[in-house]
Amino acid sequence: MKHYWIAVLAALVLLTGCGARAASAPSYDMVMEESFAPVMEMPAVAVPMDSATGRSVSSSVDAAQQERLVIKNANLSITVDDPEETIKAITTLASSLGGHVVSSKTYQTYANNGVRVPEGEITIRVPSESLDDALERIKADVVEVNSENVSGQDVTDQYVDLQSRLRAKEATEEKLLEIMDQAYSTEDVLTVYAQLQVIQSDIEVLTGQINYYERSAALSSISVSVIADEKSQPIEIGGWKLGQTANEAVQNLIDYLQGFVQFLINFIIFILPVLITIFLPIYLVFLGLRAIVRRNRIRKAAKAQPKEK
Repeated sequence: MKHYWIAVLAALVLLTGCGARAASAPSYDMVMEESFAPVMEMPAVAVPMDSATGRSVSSSVDAAQQERLVIKNANLSITVDDPEETIKAITTLASSLGGHVVSSKTYQTYANNGVRVPEGEITIRVPSESLDDALERIKADVVEVNSENVSGQDVTDQYVDLQSRLRAKEATEEKLLEIMDQAYSTEDVLTVYAQLQVIQSDIEVLTGQINYYERSAALSSISVSVIADEKSQPIEIGGWKLGQTANEAVQNLIDYLQGFVQFLINFIIFILPVLITIFLPIYLVFLGLRAIVRRNRIRKAAKAQPKEK
């Protein structure tokens, strides 16, 4: 009976795909004789496999019958009159649709005419069935839609495969619990418990992956980049639009001034003190050496005068 239990436990571990992890756990070859109470023998069940993919045929059938699980996400770049108000409106829209805000930020940039204007970025999640409605409402009152990208990822196969693996792990867990109940020595209980921990850890990982797919498919992500209309307008003087060259020249001037001011601040706060600490001791040593040399020259001149007389 001892050898039978060893074979059963080995088969359970292999069927759930944890052979590599089980190798590091205590081996069932070390179980003592008469370790478990006798139970009824169960016939082995062969699981048909797909030779091309290596997956079980039952998983492939489940995937075909499973309703498609698609993760939909969208990215937008829009130009508006008031970015801050638009971000507030998108936040309200997410709540009204049963979603939530993932992240939101606003910051100041410079328009082509040198005026500071706000910009912002916001990412929201809304129910996937409301994705198209949310996009239409976001684009409703904008000045211009600069770009729009809607993507979908079909994760049905991965989702069904995870469910199949989870069921196999849970069946193994149940069988190990039964075996543990029938064990009557401390060594046997610890041996089974070690394998049970491996299986339960795998169950937690698989459950987390399944939940991630379910949440991602249930709530679509919309990332919106909000640009001020004033920033996209060309510089205009007396009805004459200077065009792209003037715009770039003004922007280059702003960049230069910003860089120059940053250099001055960095020079005064960092570079100048460093130069002083390096060259001041050298200069003091130079002054000291020069004073010593002059003193020696004066002494030599003083000694040479009586001889000349």
